[in-house]
Amino acid sequence: MFSLTKKTALVAGASRGIGLAIAQHMAAAGAHTILAARSLDKLQEHVAALKDNGHNAEALELDMSQPDAVARAADSLDGVDILVNVAGTNIRKPFPEYTEEEYQHVLNTNLHGIVKLTQRIGKRMIERGRGGKVINIGSMMSILGLPYLSVYAISKGALGQLTRVLAAEWGCHNIQVNCIAPGFIVTDLNREMWKQEKMITWLRGNQANPNLGTPDDVAPLAVFLASRGGDYITGQIIAVDGGYSTTSIWPYEV
Repeated sequence: MFSLTKKTALVAGASRGIGLAIAQHMAAAGAHTILAARSLDKLQEHVAALKDNGHNAEALELDMSQPDAVARAADSLDGVDILVNVAGTNIRKPFPEYTEEEYQHVLNTNLHGIVKLTQRIGKRMIERGRGGKVINIGSMMSILGLPYLSVYAISKGALGQLTRVLAAEWGCHNIQVNCIAPGFIVTDLNREMWKQEKMITWLRGNQANPNLGTPDDVAPLAVFLASRGGDYITGQIIAVDGGYSTTSIWPYEV
């Protein structure tokens, strides 16, 4: 039920962090996995490691912030069964201080590039008539609000709504569309922030699971949603967050 053998998976944003972990887990589950990102040299290293372990993988150069690059990459592919949209960036600052350049950069990478890629890959899935899976990697900002993340939240909130609409629109084509909302997962985007003791203390006082997550905590859900086991799940935003979005801790004891 959870094998991805004979499936082709495209992971956009696979050079590091959550995207790399998802690519590794999908390859291990049997998928021919296309690792896509800007850093072709890093991708080739990861592909070589996967092949050394007996997995089937290839690298694809893809800059999600450049519409022409997205179109070229998408048009070079055929037979993608699973699309995972991971690519993303973030700039933390008070909302009035964002420049137009920063605003456009975050939205181009986190949203506009994903929209263009999903349009083209999804159209091919529909034309093939064999169904498919689209998995968007959102954020806690797809369902909650935290300070200094306004532009990032705009992009991730939009991904959550796009997930629901495409699930409704593409369900008749047997294409399931879901969104994973990772919680406090340590990646290169936030590693320095989580080195602050006050942040760790805050987490332990607010989350049912008091530990930070890792990309390997997110990847298995992506594999599940991409497999036959996820065939009747669509239009969902699923948090992988140690309980942060649904629980609260207090000091009362019995």
